[in-house]
Amino acid sequence: MHAAIFFAILNHMVHYQTTRLDASFAALADATRRGILERLGREDASITELAEKFDMSLTGMKKHVGVLERAGLVATEKVGRVRTCKLGQRRLEAETAWIDGYHRQWAARFDALDKVVEELKRKEKTGGRRKRR
Repeated sequence: MHAAIFFAILNHMVHYQTTRLDASFAALADATRRGILERLGREDASITELAEKFDMSLTGMKKHVGVLERAGLVATEKVGRVRTCKLGQRRLEAETAWIDGYHRQWAARFDALDKVVEELKRKEKTGGRRKRR
C-alpha cells in the first residue's frame, strides 16, 4: 500500500512539473510576452502603459498578461481602475534546470564527436605517412 501511495504522489509531482514547464515555455514562446517580462524587470507598469509601449489594444495586452500570470511569471494588482503588473514570484529555476540538462547532453555529444574527428585526423596523418614511404 505504501508503494502505491508513493507512486501516486510521484506521478502527481511529475505531472505538475510538466504542466508548469509547458505553461512557462508557452508564455516565453511569444516575443511580446518576453518583451513584457523585460519591461517589468526594470519597473512595474500598468496594463495601459504596457499596451502603449507595445502598440496594441488593452484587450490584446490583457490576454498576454493573463498568459504570463497563469504561468506565474507576472503578478497583477488592481487598485481602483488601474491594474498594475510586476514580475511574479517564479524564478524559472525548473525551466533553467531543464534547459541545462539538454545543454549537458549536447555538450557531451559534441565532445564525443570532437574525439572521433581528432582520431580520424590522427589516423589520416599516420596512414598518409605510411603510403609515402
